[in-house]
Amino acid sequence: MQVDATNAEARAIDWLIRQRDPDFADWDGFADWLTEDPGHADVYDAVASLDHDLDRMASPQAPSIAIAPDTRRRRPSLRAWFGGAVAAAFVGVIGFSTFNPLGGIDRIETAAGEHRTIDLPDGSKIEINGGSTVEIDRDRPRFARLESGEAMFHVVHRDDDPFVVETGDAKIVDLGTAFNIVRRERQTSVAVSEGIVLYNPDRDNVRVVAGKGIEAHDDDGKPPVVQDVDVASIGGWRTGLLVYNGTPLSVVAQDLKRTAGMQVSVTPEAANLSFRGALIIDKNRSRTLADLAALSGTRVQRQGDGWILTR
Repeated sequence: MQVDATNAEARAIDWLIRQRDPDFADWDGFADWLTEDPGHADVYDAVASLDHDLDRMASPQAPSIAIAPDTRRRRPSLRAWFGGAVAAAFVGVIGFSTFNPLGGIDRIETAAGEHRTIDLPDGSKIEINGGSTVEIDRDRPRFARLESGEAMFHVVHRDDDPFVVETGDAKIVDLGTAFNIVRRERQTSVAVSEGIVLYNPDRDNVRVVAGKGIEAHDDDGKPPVVQDVDVASIGGWRTGLLVYNGTPLSVVAQDLKRTAGMQVSVTPEAANLSFRGALIIDKNRSRTLADLAALSGTRVQRQGDGWILTR
C-alpha cells in the first residue's frame, strides 16, 4: 500500500508529541499504526530524528547536567522498539519485564478478543482472555489480582511461599496447580485443571481439586458449592472452545465478546434461558452464532456489526 506522505507525517508528529507525556500508555495503538504500512516506520523515524536534531540546535551552549541513569527519560530507538513490538505481537507472549521498569504495580488490560500471556519471574504464567484486567505487584512476585474478566493461571508451587490471586473480595491460594478464574459483576468462578486451590482460606476455606469448580456470589454470604467440571474444557477459551452446563445466554454473550470480540446482544425474554453445549469459535463468526441459536432454541439475526438473539 502506498503511504500518504502528508497524512503519515502528521500522524507521526502527533504520536511523537503524545509520547512526551509521562502518562502516555497507548503503545498498542502506536504499534497498530506502525503495522498498517511498512512506510509508517520510516516516516516516524525521520520525524523523530529531525526532532532530536532540532533539540540539539535549540540549546547548543546548554551546560551538561548529570542525571542518574534510573531517572533519565530517554526516547527509545524506534527500530529496537518496533522490532520488539512486532515480535511480541507474533509470539503473543509479553514478558514480566516489559511492564513498568520503575517497579510497583503493573496493570495489564486486554481489549475484547485480545489474548495475552504473562511470564512471571518464578516460572509461573498467566494467560489473559480479552476484556480483562490483571494487576501484578513487583514487590509481591507471588501475587496477582484479577480485577475483571478471565485468566488462566499456571503456578510453580512453593510450600513456603504460596501463590495468591485476589479477585473481588475473594482470595485463591494455590497448592501446586493450574486453574481458571472468571470475574463477572459480583460473581467469581474458579475451575481447577491441575493440583489444588484453597478458596478464601481465612473465611470459607473451600478446597477445590482438579476436575472441580465453584461459583461464588458476593452477596449471598454462603460458602460456594464445589461442582464437577470437565478438565478438558477448563481454559478452553485459549483454543476457541467454550463449554457450558446450564449457563444463562446473557453470560454466554459476555463470554463471546470477551474471547472473540463478538458483539452479541440477547433480548430480555431470552437472557435467562439456560444453555448447555459446546461452542467452537469459527473464523466465520456467523457460523458460531448459528450453532448457538440452534443449540439454545433461539433465533439469531444480524444487527449492525453484531448479532441479536431472540426467543
